[in-house]
Amino acid sequence: MIDTKLLLDDFEGTARRLARKGVDPELVRQARDLAEARRHQVQGVDAARRERNEVSARIGSLMREKRAEEAEQARTQAAELGARLEEREAELRATESALEDVVMRLPNLPADDVPDGVSDADNVVRATFGYDPARYAGRDWQPHWEIGERLDILDAARAAKLSGAMFAVVQGAGARLLRGLTSMALDIHRDAYLEVIPPHVVRTEVITRTGHLTKFDTQAYRLRDDELWLIPTGEVALMGMHQGEILAEADLPRRYMAYTVCWRREAGAAGKETRGLQRLHEFHKVELVKLCRPEDSEAEFQSLVADAARPLELLGLPYRIVELCSGDLTFSASRVYDLEVYSPGVDRWLEVSSVSLVTDFQSRRGQIRFRREGGALDYVHALNGSGLATPRVWAAVVEHGLQPDGSVVLPEALVPYAGISTIGAGRA
Repeated sequence: MIDTKLLLDDFEGTARRLARKGVDPELVRQARDLAEARRHQVQGVDAARRERNEVSARIGSLMREKRAEEAEQARTQAAELGARLEEREAELRATESALEDVVMRLPNLPADDVPDGVSDADNVVRATFGYDPARYAGRDWQPHWEIGERLDILDAARAAKLSGAMFAVVQGAGARLLRGLTSMALDIHRDAYLEVIPPHVVRTEVITRTGHLTKFDTQAYRLRDDELWLIPTGEVALMGMHQGEILAEADLPRRYMAYTVCWRREAGAAGKETRGLQRLHEFHKVELVKLCRPEDSEAEFQSLVADAARPLELLGLPYRIVELCSGDLTFSASRVYDLEVYSPGVDRWLEVSSVSLVTDFQSRRGQIRFRREGGALDYVHALNGSGLATPRVWAAVVEHGLQPDGSVVLPEALVPYAGISTIGAGRA
């Protein structure tokens, strides 16, 4: 959540920044009014507590001085003050609950230098690597689902029979390719990140505190008989590990990676943009998460972008870095760079990693702090990004590796992990 002090100390500036994300100004005013009410009520509770304590302390003195009648009057006054204090404390708790409810609905503030805009059409391409349009001219490129069905490594019909639309059965050499991608990504990052195998389900509090229940409230999968949710990304479990903890400054930054299966409803009409592995309800991903000091977060963000790009470079896939505009930012992020791979089979750039700087937004919601060497407590800054999301990378590898004889040649860097160099040699 955002720092509620901003609502009191710089309301106009905070409202203006949130408006860049499309937040209703009335919701921001409601949060400000509740924050002001809370501040006044805290002052009232503190004053009432002091007054009651002063009267209670006077009772002992009166008793020692044998002034029983005055002591009894003081006891009566203290009881009245205690009842009044309980009323004010109850009012404060109600206001704090209402304030948290509203503030939890406010997204993170966008960074000041994030480009303005309202949709993905306003996003800005910052850099492109390895893309040469001439390479794709004069050739009939095929989409990965056609290649996959022909080589018997992708079975859409059986996936639909098992689970419905937007699920996949990947088999044979295709399964080895997918497994190889995740193994390669984990190996690439093993020296810089601690590998974690977390649960794939989390409690409501965990997914809420990371900001994902708000973002995915119509897309997350909930277990019917339990207060548990299937994770939409490994980030939820990795961030949830430290909720309510105080870390040591000397232990920062903390860098984690996790290979998980992720679930999202991906609401929307089916169409050509959801065919094959372009958009799935269930998918495999290696996630990267960092916790660091606030003063280090910008540098850690740039290094995380580079880490997310490494597998794409090793695979020889053309990719570009796109900065999301303010209106297209995710709920928790202050800055997002998407890494997109070119898919010649559909002639589109497909997002394969979304690298987010979350600042202290998730750590405030989850109470994840660190103690500086001088003893002061501060909130950690959080960052996350896909080290490798398999579906679209799998698709790009297959499409780019297609040979004239119908086979698919895998990138050299992937061969040791997949255990094969070619899929379907000799198939037309």
